[in-house]
Amino acid sequence: MDLNFDIIDTEAITSGRATDAYFNRTETTLRHAGRNPSIVAEVTADQFPDGNFEMMAGVKNVVALLEGRDIDVDAILPGRLFDGGPVLRIRGNYLDFAKLETSILGFLSHASGIATAASDARTAAPSSTILSFGARHVHPTIAAMVERSALIAGVDGFSHVAAGDILDRTAGGTMPHALLICFGRGEQEQAWQAFDEAVPEDVPRIALCDTYSDEADEALRAARAFGDRLDGIRLDTTGSRRGDFRHIIREVQWTLDTRGYGDIDIFVSGGLKPEDLVHLRDVVDGFGIGGYISTADPVDFALDIVSVNNKSVAKRGKLAGIKSVYRTSDGGHHIGLQDRSLSEDSESLLKPVIKDGNILNDVDFGIDAAAQRATQDCDRCGYEINSK
Repeated sequence: MDLNFDIIDTEAITSGRATDAYFNRTETTLRHAGRNPSIVAEVTADQFPDGNFEMMAGVKNVVALLEGRDIDVDAILPGRLFDGGPVLRIRGNYLDFAKLETSILGFLSHASGIATAASDARTAAPSSTILSFGARHVHPTIAAMVERSALIAGVDGFSHVAAGDILDRTAGGTMPHALLICFGRGEQEQAWQAFDEAVPEDVPRIALCDTYSDEADEALRAARAFGDRLDGIRLDTTGSRRGDFRHIIREVQWTLDTRGYGDIDIFVSGGLKPEDLVHLRDVVDGFGIGGYISTADPVDFALDIVSVNNKSVAKRGKLAGIKSVYRTSDGGHHIGLQDRSLSEDSESLLKPVIKDGNILNDVDFGIDAAAQRATQDCDRCGYEINSK
């Protein structure tokens, strides 16, 4: 039996084949009628600000998709926060990009949802190491998107090796329970020592310490097995066995400290959410976050035509006319009609990224630049954990 992966390839996306069928019907109808109006379309989640900021991501892929088409594109840059109004604007003849709407929204919606969730985690534990461990919860073809979006929001690293190849970053991680189980009960020391002998020196010696016995017991045994080469321990205790996880962590710290191992870092993982990070951040050094980041709900973006042949239009329930979105010096997010002048302390958030089909060279879509924008915006806007 010849089985293939269920993957939409790059050519299908760039050609517009990766679309909803009704866009094909629309294109056929408009060509039949000889109509191809000059339009302005805006991508929007909420019409008006509601006090819940979300983080922009996925823009790089949209720009790559729209490059070379006879259109102009403005966008809120990756890493910036938004709260109502358009996040992307396209000007051009409608048929030049009509079939791409499905992919445009998919690129933005999924990535922005993940970046927002990662920003929640970063906000919950601002001084802790945070790693993205959730690639196993999503289709492997989107792992690089997940990790890029998480990095934009300020996480410190990720686990997926192939994503690292694409992002030019090195994946991190040490050992799973499977390693300890392959050695067997009672042979945890042999597993830890074999790991220490086998892996490169630049890999942190972080021992997983909750496979077979009490966490404090395994942590102490790991400390003795590694000696001064142990950088930290990781607890990944399942929810059904935790009880009071904070109490367990403090007991582990106490046990290590009384035996002379008080400088060993403690990392925790396993189904953690922002409220868990807030509860534990003062007793642990770092967190591995899985599904909360990688399976975050996509932002519910829509693409709407707001101007046809220079006339303001809108479907029922949407706002007609070309709009501006801007940030004021106090961190406020505002929208208004584009032809209205902004106050002196306002910064327009929509930036030109494509002109006449050409990507503008002064825009940096890199991860580091986006992460810097995210840090600045979260500080300026007083970002709080998203309640949507």
